[in-house]
Amino acid sequence: MRSLFYLLMVMAFASCGSRDGQTGAENKSELMEPSDLQPSAATPEWAARANIYEVNVRQYTPAGTLEAFAKHLPRLKEMGVDILWFMPVYPISQARRKGSLGSYYAVSDYTAVNPAFGTMQEFKALVEQIQGMGMRVILDWVPNHTGWDHAWITEHPEYYTQDSLGNVIDPIDPKTGEPWGWTDVADLNYGNPELREAMIQEMLFWLEEVGVDGFRCDVAGEVPDDFWAQAVPRLREANPEIFMLAESDHPPHRNQEWFAMNYGWELHHLMNAIAQGERSPKAIDTVLAKKAAAYQRGYFMQFLTNHDENSWQGTIEERMGEAADAMAVLAFTINGMPLMYSGQEAGLNYRLKFFEKDTIPWNGFKKTRLYKTLLDLKHSNPALGNGLAGGALQRIYVEEAEDQIYAYRRKKGARQVVVFLNLSDEPQSFTLSNENLEGEYTNVFANSTVKLTSEMTMNLNPWSYLLLEQ
Repeated sequence: MRSLFYLLMVMAFASCGSRDGQTGAENKSELMEPSDLQPSAATPEWAARANIYEVNVRQYTPAGTLEAFAKHLPRLKEMGVDILWFMPVYPISQARRKGSLGSYYAVSDYTAVNPAFGTMQEFKALVEQIQGMGMRVILDWVPNHTGWDHAWITEHPEYYTQDSLGNVIDPIDPKTGEPWGWTDVADLNYGNPELREAMIQEMLFWLEEVGVDGFRCDVAGEVPDDFWAQAVPRLREANPEIFMLAESDHPPHRNQEWFAMNYGWELHHLMNAIAQGERSPKAIDTVLAKKAAAYQRGYFMQFLTNHDENSWQGTIEERMGEAADAMAVLAFTINGMPLMYSGQEAGLNYRLKFFEKDTIPWNGFKKTRLYKTLLDLKHSNPALGNGLAGGALQRIYVEEAEDQIYAYRRKKGARQVVVFLNLSDEPQSFTLSNENLEGEYTNVFANSTVKLTSEMTMNLNPWSYLLLEQ
């Protein structure tokens, strides 16, 4: 790992920042998040410092079962995982399926468990086990479409979008008017009030009968806003501490308090571009400012990978190369909830097949120390809380290397975290002047004490990072 070990070249240590509120060209700092961020009924207190881990049951073990996955729970708990997001566990449609096993997202029954994974009783027991270990469970929900052999296809065709001839159709991209190509699923019609009520009842089943802690809602932006306005209060009645994650970048989802969190796609894509030398780290400021202007509540999910990115866009190593660890430090310390995907802690450098059985090649757990260290810091230092629970991100500008060094701090009360990232493939040397940050810090990865003083010079090797806390 690239950490403070790379600072052995330092001639003298710098204070990590600039005078609070200074706006001159030399070593200024700037608050990058809105001061008027509002509380949200969608953000339960238990998630204030939580992280999230996506579970791909099919690919997790050779058996691909709930029982086999359960053997990994002690390891995940030890690593510091808080929320387990299960990709859909429902039976998969046989009709028009892709590949030999089909997509998790072609659901044939919303209130059953895929028999290839196990039984409903086994899933209920797994939920109880996870919660008994102090972790939470959210279930991947697929509200936009069903598989073609869902009972509603024949019993309630009016629940579906139909063409001029009355034929049920697959989902359409509203921007182009053309099909997405999701031919294995049938598009649901939210203009039908009975469909809306049926969908809410199916979600309530998992809250009331199984006891899950919330939902990750697939393509939530393709479902009308007024459905979430109708559904979420009902769900919240069943579980006042429900956690809702939207697969979207749609401000009303959070601003209207329907969802606690949605996807930090724009920052994710920017991290890929910076790693590939196509964008400057300064562009991070532009993204943060844009999002701060659009969102008044909740927080983003920050990620290096997930099931879609891994299978369709490439592995972390393919997209980020030597920048991967620095990008992990960014994603896990910037405001928002960090996500890990199945196999990420093992340095998964393999694109998992989406419609076939394709077991994760674990090959040890070489990235576990990196992620455990970051998760432990998030748990222990309140500055890294999610949304209002944490400290706002305050930029630290480095004049000599502003196109390469991205630095910031987050402070909450007397506690703070200071981050320096060399987001370039060249070594960087820079000087910082800020008496406000003078003092002793813990170097998180080296577990050593660092004394910061003013007017001192630092060096960072390519794609290296320095993570300090008080």
